[in-house]
Amino acid sequence: MTHHTVIDSPYGPLTLVADDDGVLCGLYMTDQRHRPPQETFGSRDDTLFTETEEQLAAYFAADLKEFTVPLRLHGTPFQQRVWAELRRIPYGETRTYGALAATLGTPGAARAVGLANGRNPIGIIVPCHRVVGTNGNLTGYGGGLPRKRRLLSHETGAALFYSDPGALKREHPPHARDNAQHERR
Repeated sequence: MTHHTVIDSPYGPLTLVADDDGVLCGLYMTDQRHRPPQETFGSRDDTLFTETEEQLAAYFAADLKEFTVPLRLHGTPFQQRVWAELRRIPYGETRTYGALAATLGTPGAARAVGLANGRNPIGIIVPCHRVVGTNGNLTGYGGGLPRKRRLLSHETGAALFYSDPGALKREHPPHARDNAQHERR
């Protein structure tokens, strides 16, 4: 039997789900891809999630960089390996799907890593938002690319306002980079 609560966040309402033992097994955003049906979340119990709520509040206030709340992630053995590796990506950093696959010892499995990443049941805390495309492109995020961009901006302290895919990799606005390349010619 599971229990849940819904909390407010800078990214919209978050549904927290705990299993029989009170261990967090889900964190879902509204309109999230692969979000289980609401009826699977069990009865509402706002008393089980104090530690998770405190850690999320500290994270949103930029006072927490690594979560320590106990987790129970339900998935295949491969998904479990991917999700464990996601937790090793430091706050404010990103990895590509390919780099994650290589770290797991399966360098040709970038797509499989992406699929497992998309099935992550505990977003934000298991930071699937820190995985980007090969050239730094913001690709695939179950909570939507605008949320992914905002989460990465929050962690890096940089505003990622650019709408083009390479914005994460830039140190300068597009015109400054283009001018610098032109001057080198």
